[in-house]
Amino acid sequence: MSWRSLRVSPCRTHHLDEHGRPAYGERFDEVLKFHPPGLAPVLRQAAAWHVHSDGSAAYERRFERTFGYYEGLAAVTARDSWHHVTADGTDAYTGRYAWCGNFQQGRCTVRDANGDYFHITPHGEDAYPTRWRYAGDFRDGTAVVQAADGRSTHIRAEGSLV
Repeated sequence: MSWRSLRVSPCRTHHLDEHGRPAYGERFDEVLKFHPPGLAPVLRQAAAWHVHSDGSAAYERRFERTFGYYEGLAAVTARDSWHHVTADGTDAYTGRYAWCGNFQQGRCTVRDANGDYFHITPHGEDAYPTRWRYAGDFRDGTAVVQAADGRSTHIRAEGSLV
C-alpha cells in the first residue's frame, strides 16, 4: 500500500486506505497527512514523531509537536523552541527559533526570540540580514514582508526588494 493513497480518518487518530479501511492497527491522539518522503506526523500522550504508512515510527526521537515534511524537512517543537529535522529525525541545523514554518522554494520563514521574522536556507543559515515584522512564504520567487512601519513589500530569495 502506498502512503500516497492514505488519508486522515475522520476521528484524526489514524490513516485510512483507498477503501476506507484502517491502514494499520495503531491509534494516536492525532495524526496529520502524509508528505514526501512518505511520512506522517503523529501525536500520542504529549510525544510527537513521524510514522511510515504501516504506522511504525520513522525514528526513535520524540518531540512536543511535529509537522509535515516540505522539501525534505519537517518543523518540530522541542523544549520551547522550533527547528527542522530530516526524515531520520536528525536536526537539519543547530539553530533554534521561537517559531518556524515550512520550506517553500528553498526558504523557510522563522521568528526569532525578539519576535522578528526572516527566512533561512535548508542549512539553517540566514537567507539575508534584514529582519521584518512579518515574512510570508516564497511563491514564484518572491515573498511578502512587512517592515516595522507596517508597510509591506515583496522580496526575492536573497532578500533584495522586488
